[in-house]
Amino acid sequence: MTRAAFPFAAIVGQEDMKLAMLIAAVDQGIGGVLAFGDRGTGKSTTVRALAALLPPMKVMAGCRYRCDPASLDRWCDDCRAAGKGKSETASVPVVDLPLGATEDRIVGALDLERALTGVKVFEPGLLARANRGFLYIDEVNLLEDHLVDLLLDVAASGENLVEREGLSVRHPARFVLIGSGNPEEGELRPQLLDRFGLSVEVRTPMDLPTRVEVIRRRDRFESDSVTFAESWRKPQDKLRRQIVASQHRLPSILVPDTALEQAARLCMALGTDGLRGELTLIRAGRAVAALEDAAQVADTHLRRVAAMVLGHRLRRNPLDEAVASTRVARAAEEILGP
Repeated sequence: MTRAAFPFAAIVGQEDMKLAMLIAAVDQGIGGVLAFGDRGTGKSTTVRALAALLPPMKVMAGCRYRCDPASLDRWCDDCRAAGKGKSETASVPVVDLPLGATEDRIVGALDLERALTGVKVFEPGLLARANRGFLYIDEVNLLEDHLVDLLLDVAASGENLVEREGLSVRHPARFVLIGSGNPEEGELRPQLLDRFGLSVEVRTPMDLPTRVEVIRRRDRFESDSVTFAESWRKPQDKLRRQIVASQHRLPSILVPDTALEQAARLCMALGTDGLRGELTLIRAGRAVAALEDAAQVADTHLRRVAAMVLGHRLRRNPLDEAVASTRVARAAEEILGP
């Protein structure tokens, strides 16, 4: 019997992490999600649950990069050379990046076996497998900094360019980068933290009813994953329809000047560097508005995403011992209202 993924709709608590994942699903250009916190709190379960929740996508038949038949400008060289062909459906990929992965394994390299016969062929790496899906890095804080830089650059550009051993290959690599880790084992550099679109703190639930419900649902899932998944089919279908509708609705969501001004005021009050905070705050607010079927971005939408967008972008203030999320919440209440 095939093991089903844990239903996203059945995940108990962890509201910030679930919202961040939904935002990333609605707007895949948000810049990725960083989930830092305790072990065993469902970080990897949530990532896989979201991927299983999304509807199958159309891909070019036989394409190694699963090019989108409807996006000709994002086709790989092989699809451009072959022209319009047959399409098929495929599930949204979730690719794990192990800590010991080399740069060649990540970006791709020359196929050595075929190279020995005198034929130069590119062997796609993990970035190719993750195209149009999720690239998940557990313990991202332990990954070498130059590899994290590389991943963030590719995630931002949507393309992977490989030039080595006489090869020059460019292929689409649009994915949502999900990083998780335990801050006790080391922190990410501030420059890298700022490059992630959203960051959430994941904590072990401390109230008895929530812990009991987590145990109950997980136990039922472990006993019979297929039956448990079927029992959550209707909530899953409803959530899936909401995500798809939000993706279609996203381009039509209005962002009034008042929302732009409020985002700028909040970032100025918190002293964030650059303008990436404001830009991401508006994108995240627009995604939440789409999820809620709102016509335009309002203060309530900005307030909901302020901590996950700005908490990891704050400078350390020796005169203010409050944690980042508390500082953001305090400023958001003053500027955006309770």
